[in-house]
Amino acid sequence: MRPIRQSRKLQNVRYDVRGPILVEAQRLEAEGHRILKLNIGNTAPFGFEAPEAILADMIHHLPKSQGYADSRGIWSARTAVAHYYQSHGLKDVSVEDVFIGNGVSELISMVLQAFLDDGNEILVPAPDYPLWTGAITLSGGKAVHYRCDEADDWNPDLADIEAKITENTHGLVIINPNNPTGAVYSEATVRGLVDIARRHELVVFADEIYEKILFEDAVHHHAATYAGNDVLCLTFSGLSKAYRVCGYRAGWVMISGPKEMATDFLEGLTLIANMRMCSNVPAQHAIQTALGGYQSVEELIGPGGRYYEQSMLAHRLLNEIPGVSSVKPKGALYCFPRLDPEVYPIEDDEQFVIELLRAKKLLVTHGTGFNWFEPDHFRLVTLPDVAMLEEAIGRIGDFLAMRR
Repeated sequence: MRPIRQSRKLQNVRYDVRGPILVEAQRLEAEGHRILKLNIGNTAPFGFEAPEAILADMIHHLPKSQGYADSRGIWSARTAVAHYYQSHGLKDVSVEDVFIGNGVSELISMVLQAFLDDGNEILVPAPDYPLWTGAITLSGGKAVHYRCDEADDWNPDLADIEAKITENTHGLVIINPNNPTGAVYSEATVRGLVDIARRHELVVFADEIYEKILFEDAVHHHAATYAGNDVLCLTFSGLSKAYRVCGYRAGWVMISGPKEMATDFLEGLTLIANMRMCSNVPAQHAIQTALGGYQSVEELIGPGGRYYEQSMLAHRLLNEIPGVSSVKPKGALYCFPRLDPEVYPIEDDEQFVIELLRAKKLLVTHGTGFNWFEPDHFRLVTLPDVAMLEEAIGRIGDFLAMRR
């Protein structure tokens, strides 16, 4: 028989968060080792549970959730999303501008398939959430990475973005609050990003899944607020992180701006939505309850709350390790520390992470897995409780002491 090979479309597609490092972790587990997995922002394994009102509403609607729904999403969910953005000052959006999906991940892929032709370029932050780069590549496009500045609290380098725009640039991805850095962009930064899109007639793709996870005085600014009626903006968000229901797969994309100029693209997006029939119907019933009910995430993000305390502890403990520096996260659920190359001359950061895994039975993700340019960072998930987090960072410190 001739070998059965993967499609050439996958040649440059990577998703290292669940790549070779996870394969090695699974091999060690099969040998009987217990691995502490801090590579994925999955809330449930660390004791975070969904609000009871969400569970109750899903259960109540299960008998009515056995058939296909509208491919764009059930009416109550789409209405709740539209009302949410209307309450944040986006008065020109309606239920017709909302698509519900099996999490933001599915919607990113759907949108890019509908939008991209072969060779089209999309500007993506570095570091990024790697699904963006992978989905752009799989859709035939080219991800062009613009640098975020660690010395400036990981804010995007606007001059670097401008320098990388070509006649083939079609879109700009904004991840705010940022995964993996924990940055939350100022109003001036968000406005500056949208102004670049306006000058160069780019579509803005605003990944705002962590918009409710903010620490201290950080304020989230919706990119769509500044896009107005002359920049098409697609805003992605969902329930996974703020409402602790990663497994329910309930997300949305909201389209704002000059929709009359995008009718052909939106027709294509509707076609792709129709092809996958609909997203998970039971989880869609959670959206109205989540957005309209008590926002329990507020208990987690202030002093004494787990999201806050664990993020601040991780930041402090990482900076106490010689040769390690970590910018204080303003939001999200991660730290992205730097390993001083003078102290830790690492050439292959994926191999470094695998060595840490084998030695300390602890799984983190290497920085180049987030399309960072140099092999000198890694991402740490801050979801474990304080005791477990102290243990985990202690193991990292011990491993690095052996490397020094």
